[in-house]
Amino acid sequence: MALPPLHPRVGGSNGGHSMRLGDPHREYSIGDLSRQAGVNIETIRYYERTSLIPRPPRTQSGRRAFGPDALKTLMFIKRGRELGFGLNDIRKLLSLRNATQPCGDAQAIAKRHLDDMRLKMRRWKQLEQMLASAVAECPGESSPACTVLGLLESGPEPRA
Repeated sequence: MALPPLHPRVGGSNGGHSMRLGDPHREYSIGDLSRQAGVNIETIRYYERTSLIPRPPRTQSGRRAFGPDALKTLMFIKRGRELGFGLNDIRKLLSLRNATQPCGDAQAIAKRHLDDMRLKMRRWKQLEQMLASAVAECPGESSPACTVLGLLESGPEPRA
């Protein structure tokens, strides 16, 4: 599965206006930003509240006026989420974007995440094998002894 390109779409259903990332004076409403990045408006507001993206200036009518940097940052966050990074790691990676020598720190964050991901994948593989075995061994309608239910019944003991 290929991840989508890191750069935002150009054009789209925006009243015929081209949304070029290179225009340093372009202002995006929250709806424009949402459409361009493919991120829900509430998610953008959450990222604002948690300071993952800076709060934008407001127009005279009180609407948010995001700039191209906000779109770049939002696309960075979205790609990080697609790669499975948690928001704390994304926050750290965002802080490294303007560092003079970010690679060592970025690599350490990514390596830790990759190690965690590989551990989870091994666990998912074990669970998949257990479930596949229970499904294959289940006699179906012909028996009251169901291996799928047995697998669920034999889970870990409740915590004290």
